[in-house]
Amino acid sequence: MESLGSLVGSPWIYAVVALSVLLDVFLPVLPSGVLVITAATAAAAGTATDVPDILALTLCAATASVLGDLVAYRLAWRGGARLDRAIARSRRLSKAQERLGATLARGGGALVVLARFAPAGRSVVSLGAGAARHRARDFLPWSALAGLSWAGYSVALGYFGAHWLGATWLATAVSVGALFAAGAGAGFLMRRRPHPRPSEAS
Repeated sequence: MESLGSLVGSPWIYAVVALSVLLDVFLPVLPSGVLVITAATAAAAGTATDVPDILALTLCAATASVLGDLVAYRLAWRGGARLDRAIARSRRLSKAQERLGATLARGGGALVVLARFAPAGRSVVSLGAGAARHRARDFLPWSALAGLSWAGYSVALGYFGAHWLGATWLATAVSVGALFAAGAGAGFLMRRRPHPRPSEAS
């Protein structure tokens, strides 16, 4: 962790975290969550002495998450017929777009928050909201809550993992495992079919 701390102790870590989180809406394979956890672990261990505090890391990751969502949303909004056809060819994207539209229309955005934790869920929801031309004022507040929840959870995993298990790779591995477990749980909840309301069932 001392060697790692020398790498993440530079102020450049914020730029690396922000870029990774911003771009993983388009490239879900980027290890943005792992990077955030690792930086938080090193900072909590006291090896990253130049990193101001955990709050700055959380705000950096959350802000980059919202900006990435907004970029994807706007690109999908302007995508036109080509993007609509691409979504129509994907059963998963079509179903996600329909569920997102119904959720936002009811004024609820739990799906947006869940999607931020699920693998590739953020991409599906952000692009789907833009392609369906849902109002930004309906989508962005939930995107902000999702980004803050994900960033806070990831940073907390790294921070408390270092305090409870020490500045070891075991702490980082356990924290990353907890992040993946949350993603698996969110993916499961997103795949569940919502139960119809009494008025819809009749």
